[in-house]
Amino acid sequence: MTTLVATDVAGVGVTPPEPDLTPEEVVRRAERLAAGLVARQAETEQRTYYAADTHEEFARAGLYRILVPRRYGGYEFGAETFLKVTMALSRGCPSTGWMYCLGAAHSLAVASLFEERTQAELFADGDFISPATITPAGTARRAPDGGWIIDGTFPYCSGAPYATHFIGHTVIEDEESGEGAEPKLLLFVAPRSEWTMLDDWGRQLGLKGSGSHSVSFHGGRVPAHYAIEATHLSEVDVSAGTPGRALHGNGQYGGGPLSFMLLESAAVAVGMAQGALDAYEELMRSRTTIFTGTSRAEDPDYQYWYGHAAGMIATAEAALLHAVRRWEELCARPPEAFTREEDLRLATICREVLKLAWGAVERHLFPTAGSSAVRSGERIERIWRDMSTQHSHAGIGVLLQSVATREYARVRFGVAEGSHS
Repeated sequence: MTTLVATDVAGVGVTPPEPDLTPEEVVRRAERLAAGLVARQAETEQRTYYAADTHEEFARAGLYRILVPRRYGGYEFGAETFLKVTMALSRGCPSTGWMYCLGAAHSLAVASLFEERTQAELFADGDFISPATITPAGTARRAPDGGWIIDGTFPYCSGAPYATHFIGHTVIEDEESGEGAEPKLLLFVAPRSEWTMLDDWGRQLGLKGSGSHSVSFHGGRVPAHYAIEATHLSEVDVSAGTPGRALHGNGQYGGGPLSFMLLESAAVAVGMAQGALDAYEELMRSRTTIFTGTSRAEDPDYQYWYGHAAGMIATAEAALLHAVRRWEELCARPPEAFTREEDLRLATICREVLKLAWGAVERHLFPTAGSSAVRSGERIERIWRDMSTQHSHAGIGVLLQSVATREYARVRFGVAEGSHS
């Protein structure tokens, strides 16, 4: 039970459940929880999301409040803490890490982009879990009270099983727009009561337990102050400041949303690769080579494969931590420091992190683990499937690998889109 307390200049706030909890302790808790996730990977895949008792443990540990503003009962620990927790959970179970991350991360977007009234209502319960999709789906029409009525189905909503809300993009129906007119986008947040989760996840190659179900709206109601017109989450320009930066006096609520979105994916990838390396190390210690019968740990070839993969994964982690610290450094400066160019530059670092993590698994660990170690349900086999599926994700395979990369160069050189010399 939380209690109301007076805050200094922000008005009335809510004390978090553990006011003295530290970032270091919340990361340690995630690492302890991750150790128990390894044995539950098959069960998580079969269910298509992590268990209710795991969800309750995450809530008790404070994992859903890491990015929630302090004034609303959150811990406001920052991006690095959140990504370290994501890495730890993904190391234990990739599906769980993915589902946790893409459900808990979006409190940052809400706390950055929406006005005080909206935040007070959305964060009323402290824990905030909300999938967010970047591909527009469905339609929105204006309600008589000025709000919005949403219809349509939104796929790939990772985190939906325990979600309190959903963040989506849709197209505004406008009777006055002529044929061929540019569609008007609407970014919105919808409470759980306004949508239904569909039972349509689990048949993919990997990330079967990531809870990435579709959600469906049939006349869902969204108040006007829960929506922002002509806005896409990946294209928000924060260089003029954000409502959240002004409200909370914390620059992290004014950071680039595109780069943070990709930092999330990179953290999951690094955690997955670390889990594959853990499994490979167990094989190094327990298995012998085919031809000599010596321990794999004593064999020069296995030493090379392990060492090469370990170096790639360590480099990926180092680049990720550098990138998130740069993200936080830019947030701490005046708003104009976080330019679109900086946002896109961080996105290109995330691209390289993902390539390193995937390369370590795909080129070194998976091919040399041995056929018995990559049978269906084995840890390395599962991670290989999960990472393959991650790379087929539209936000990574298209947005990151090509669109964001080209846009960074265009912004850097001041070249308009579609220009050719």
